[in-house]
Amino acid sequence: MPHKNIARLGGHPALAYTIAAARASGVFESVMLCTDDPLYKEIGEYYGADVPFLRPREISTSTSPDIEWVRFTFDRFGQAGQAYDIFSILRPTNPFRRASTIKAAFETFIAANGVDSLRAVSPVSEHPGKMWVIRGGIMYPLLPLSPEETPWHSQQMAALPKVYKQNASLEIAWSRVALAEPPTIAGHTIVPWISEGFDGFDINLPEDMVAAEALAASGDVELPPIDVPPFPKTLPTD
Repeated sequence: MPHKNIARLGGHPALAYTIAAARASGVFESVMLCTDDPLYKEIGEYYGADVPFLRPREISTSTSPDIEWVRFTFDRFGQAGQAYDIFSILRPTNPFRRASTIKAAFETFIAANGVDSLRAVSPVSEHPGKMWVIRGGIMYPLLPLSPEETPWHSQQMAALPKVYKQNASLEIAWSRVALAEPPTIAGHTIVPWISEGFDGFDINLPEDMVAAEALAASGDVELPPIDVPPFPKTLPTD
């Protein structure tokens, strides 16, 4: 979905709700928008995010790994004499994530001993134990872990092990994992944060935005409150 981060939802660009929730959580010294787009920078600053620089286009492609822009950001912080012990990635495609969720996840992360990071996950609706790859015209189970006597693809869903998928709600990590060599955004020891309700809802496709609009309009789920009028300029999705 092109420009999904700034598609209007409830009158505001989608990323405005992530900024609002982050600011309202009270756990961050700085809430920063990382972008390569001047329009996104203007929108982010309008809704109260810090946007001290634009990231290079070469690390902002659809295939760029997160660690490239995270490490770039830390390098720029270092040049400015700024240091942070912890960082969090709050992706703007998750409009229903609540400030209370961020605060509770942060407290869980701080209380965990010997971990590198925390990541939000949700139970899968389609189990990978029933997924296949096709090679040379023959199907092979995606996961090679199932018992030989009764493979997972031949078992009832209720009998399969619980599997979780990561979602766009939140990631929290000690800064040392991004500053290590080789750098990562998660490290190796990751504590789960199991999303509840619509905290794990993610907008990737046009139909996701339709669903988000319907949920917000129905009152079944609340968007984080925003204390400024809608961004006044025309957006690419308008």
